[in-house]
Amino acid sequence: KEPEGSRIGVAVTLPPQADFVRRLGGDHVEVTVMVPPGADPHTYEPTPKQMTAVSQASMYAKVGSGVEFELVWLDRLLQQNSGLLLVDCSEGVQLIETAGPDNHDGESHDSTDPHIWMSPMNAVFMVQNICNGLVKIDQQNADYYRKNRDTLLKELVELDSYIRSSLSGITSRSFMVYHPAFGYFAREYNLTMISIEEEGKEPTA
Repeated sequence: KEPEGSRIGVAVTLPPQADFVRRLGGDHVEVTVMVPPGADPHTYEPTPKQMTAVSQASMYAKVGSGVEFELVWLDRLLQQNSGLLLVDCSEGVQLIETAGPDNHDGESHDSTDPHIWMSPMNAVFMVQNICNGLVKIDQQNADYYRKNRDTLLKELVELDSYIRSSLSGITSRSFMVYHPAFGYFAREYNLTMISIEEEGKEPTA
């Protein structure tokens, strides 16, 4: 199941994953992002063009950390495309439990923080998982994917070292954000994230 130009079709949920796939796969892959930049993963519905692209893909890389789009759509996508190799980008990542937003029954439900890519060391796991998937579906280019993996992992480790050294002398370890997307970053570098928005609700006065 390969699209035009015999590239391997790879579908991903979010743009950060697409960057990893392109870095690993280069000209050997054709990437489809299901939730494009600026779209809301809680409400986005795939277009007919995206559904066609998934049907032509050989692999789907899910974030695997509770992204709303995946909770709603992934089962349907897999049922319609039984030949897809499913890769879980979160495999190996220790997920952060959070209090989820209110459901229709008015109660708050526990969930996980989906933003695993915000930590370079989590990104290491994501890159390794994606590379393993590419090797499975395209064995003949395995060495190419592994070489690109090693280059990318080296960059991520260097980024991690840079962040640690930059933060080493800072005594005030708290930072404020609007949307609580930096939980994994905060955990990795011993920081405290203070979020204005809570559980997907507008901030109160």
